[in-house]
Amino acid sequence: MKRSSVDHLNCSIARSVEILGEWWTLVIVRDLFFGVRRFDDLVADLRISRGVLTDRLSTLLDHGVVKRHRYQQRPDRFEYRLTAKGRDLFPVLVALMHWGDTWLSAQAGGPPVVVTHTECGHDIAGPLLCPGCRQPVGPDDVTASAGPGAKHGAPSQAPEPVHDVIR
Repeated sequence: MKRSSVDHLNCSIARSVEILGEWWTLVIVRDLFFGVRRFDDLVADLRISRGVLTDRLSTLLDHGVVKRHRYQQRPDRFEYRLTAKGRDLFPVLVALMHWGDTWLSAQAGGPPVVVTHTECGHDIAGPLLCPGCRQPVGPDDVTASAGPGAKHGAPSQAPEPVHDVIR
């Protein structure tokens, strides 16, 4: 059964979930980042059904997150490459990976993948940094306000900073 849409919400997260929120989608994008680009290789690596992969790739193609690149003629064979729009998902994937490493990897003995910055050799994980002052930013350090795309006259849906953490 297909989930109901959230596209009626005037929210960038909701709009993003419309494209990226189906099962498998971000895992497919992860594989594309790591160089698995051919359809049969994606099927084999993910052990995903061909129909589900076709559906998810179609959505990503329709929204300009990936593009098809012909690597063979007669018969035509294509691989899937991330566009600039798709490559902009890198920090999203790293943030999800960091969350999973922090909260879900203990029973596995630690993180299953470590991403290392090639230039300096440090592992990439951790905090979101402010682009201005380069300081770590958490949920208690931000406020949200209506942006230029907010509907006029509508109440702000901006969250209050989160001060209470239950562990």
